[in-house]
Amino acid sequence: MKWQQALSDYTLYLKIERGLSENTINSYLLDIKKLIGFLELNDIKKTPLTIDNQVIKQFIYEVAKSLNARSQSRLISGLKGFFSYLVFEDYRQDNPLDTIDSPKIGRKLPDTLSETEINQLIQAIDLSHPQGERNRAILEVLYSCGLRVSELINLKISDLFFEEGFIKVTGKGDKQRFVPILEDTQKFINIYKNQIRIHLNIFPEHQDILFLNRRGKQLTRAMIFTIIKDLAVKINLNKTISPHTFRHSFATHLLENGADLRAIQLMLGHESITTTEIYTHIDRSHLATVINNFHPRK
Repeated sequence: MKWQQALSDYTLYLKIERGLSENTINSYLLDIKKLIGFLELNDIKKTPLTIDNQVIKQFIYEVAKSLNARSQSRLISGLKGFFSYLVFEDYRQDNPLDTIDSPKIGRKLPDTLSETEINQLIQAIDLSHPQGERNRAILEVLYSCGLRVSELINLKISDLFFEEGFIKVTGKGDKQRFVPILEDTQKFINIYKNQIRIHLNIFPEHQDILFLNRRGKQLTRAMIFTIIKDLAVKINLNKTISPHTFRHSFATHLLENGADLRAIQLMLGHESITTTEIYTHIDRSHLATVINNFHPRK
């Protein structure tokens, strides 16, 4: 088996059997392509079936020089997954990464924004600009619904169920969930949809996509990042933020105001409650308040 064939087979496995998104798949494949590049650069004649532990260690040692512990851990995890697939499919008898441990890393707490900072970002949007109403609706949806950026750019008009007070969100692995949407957020979407979007010359394949660029095409992830970073500069926000910061802030603020962790998990689309539990570590002062107010021995 050659490397390109292995990559092709693995891609189909990740897409069809694992149901992973294109972005996640590309991330996995990038790790393997780095390994292939290393083999070619060093003229090492190893296939996916003959490569051994020593060569993998040599590769990781070389690559690790330019990576932090978290990136090293992700690389090792990605390669382990690939070779585990080859073992599962009976192409190999062993996984050459079985004896290679990932570096110890602390659990990174997500960055968040205060309610004041979110309001400042939204208020900094120039509503006289042709894309102003759209950008306000985008930030309101990110914060009030806790969407991932990929979920936001793929949100469809047919996913809006305003009479019921929900939107349908397609998350990782094409898993769908219904997320409540506030009336104010509905209002901002309707302003954009009914007053701005209707004047665009929309491409046929993007007719149902809610948020569009000025050419009538679907927005990219990069465009959402740019919108947010430009606003952060505009208000002199001394934080590195991204669309995901709004998702983290959504979960954190709900938790701080007494929302149930299980409900937050469902709204975020987390498969495991342990993923959602990271938000319990963010505001320790809030947890102390909970103990002081609700513990029977207070």
